[in-house]
Amino acid sequence: MKLNLSVDDVLTTTRTVRKRLDVTKPVSRDVIEECLELALQAPNGSNRNEWRWVIVDDRDMVAKLAEEYKAAMGMLDSGEAPSRMGPDPNTPREDKLLDSAFALPEKLAKAPAILIPLMPGRPDGTSAFDQAAMWGSIVQAVWSFMLALRDRGLGSAWTTVALRREREIAALLGIPFDDYTQVGLFPIAYTIGTDFKRAWRRPVSEVLSYNHF
Repeated sequence: MKLNLSVDDVLTTTRTVRKRLDVTKPVSRDVIEECLELALQAPNGSNRNEWRWVIVDDRDMVAKLAEEYKAAMGMLDSGEAPSRMGPDPNTPREDKLLDSAFALPEKLAKAPAILIPLMPGRPDGTSAFDQAAMWGSIVQAVWSFMLALRDRGLGSAWTTVALRREREIAALLGIPFDDYTQVGLFPIAYTIGTDFKRAWRRPVSEVLSYNHF
């Protein structure tokens, strides 16, 4: 079911969703693939379409990914230091954001599906140009995927902490670690309610300049 939101509404109310992921409601592969078809219309470097997209919806595998996520957060005896997140007095409602972030792992274990986008190559030791070309060939597609989810009553969370366990996740999913870079880990689920609002952001006047820094 589409919400038929305006473009402005989709752009201003697509949020990272954690606590409000409805992990009790199944998500069909048809809906996921429909969103991905739209996402693949995003621009990518030289239109080479070198990206790969791994959807995990096997229950055992989802649970294993959730364990890797917990390990990455430093919540297990895995040798990983606790995730370095702390309250920022300059950010409104930062305490709620942190509470939401640490609530995600339990939701993740029950998520109907998880997306892991991949780009070929490794950024290690490459130039800023090469790294920009890699990330700039997939980040906008991932965001388009999240926008498409939003208009269908679904949500996701843009997470990167799992990259602390990238090698272990690669082994779990059979991803050739030396050949592909994981972009992040994105749960997929319907949302509890669809009434998301604009988020706090610094005003344009504070972050914009013309013709010089």
